[in-house]
Amino acid sequence: MERMRIDAHQHFWDIALRNYSWMPPDPSPLRRNFLPGDLRPILETHRFDGSVAVQAHQSLEETRWLLNLASENPFIKGVVGWVDLTDPQVGRMLDELQGDPKLKGIRHLVHDEPDPRWLLRPDVMRGLAELERRRLPYDLLLRPIHLALVPLLAGKFPNLPMVIDHIAKPSIATREFDDWARMMETIVPIPHIYCKLSGMVTEARWDTWTADDLRPYVAFLLQGFGHERLMFGSDWPVCLLAASWKQVFAGLTQALGPQPEERREQILGTTASHFYRLIA
Repeated sequence: MERMRIDAHQHFWDIALRNYSWMPPDPSPLRRNFLPGDLRPILETHRFDGSVAVQAHQSLEETRWLLNLASENPFIKGVVGWVDLTDPQVGRMLDELQGDPKLKGIRHLVHDEPDPRWLLRPDVMRGLAELERRRLPYDLLLRPIHLALVPLLAGKFPNLPMVIDHIAKPSIATREFDDWARMMETIVPIPHIYCKLSGMVTEARWDTWTADDLRPYVAFLLQGFGHERLMFGSDWPVCLLAASWKQVFAGLTQALGPQPEERREQILGTTASHFYRLIA
């Protein structure tokens, strides 16, 4: 597989098409359209080969829209879309969506579910079993309160590749670390669970964060997961609440500290290429 640099977590949206209820109200830098033409020059400037576009709206319409964007923009190497995992006919929908080779994974906004044990519902697990049967990766959008569920899920679905988005969103602003780290320690030994070094700046203090704020989290994850199970994601354009794409990238680079080239490139693309089975 050709080595690529990949932004493993970014979003697109057109606010005229859909209402993104999670967005902050106006005035907010997020309440405008963000489309491939906005991201492409940023990636090119920083010598990135492509990205993975991740769902931000729980609808099949958005998933199809993202796949269409990917078909029109070769730098979008893959799409992590949404399906209703609780639908008894989810297999049929996946059959349709997987007709497009750029569908590389599925995600649900678990952290917004009122039920903190939503992932363990029988109907949800039936849907996850369908993903496992297809070896279609699942992005885990969680908060620290949900981390106790991950080893249980991993035991039930040993052949389902999963990745924890945004390091599970600990409150970096309040230095929430010890409880988060204890839960992560139970996940680290599970070989088919990966983690995205993404979404950290928006959990820090938006106006004053520095790489020093990120460093304890990055160092802990690096020691636990290793380079082979960590991947960089900008979380653009959500990151704009706290930082530009360039600042997110620089912050992670500084938090990582000096790394052998091969290990750095693993985090900056090789891991994502392997996990999502991306093609150059």
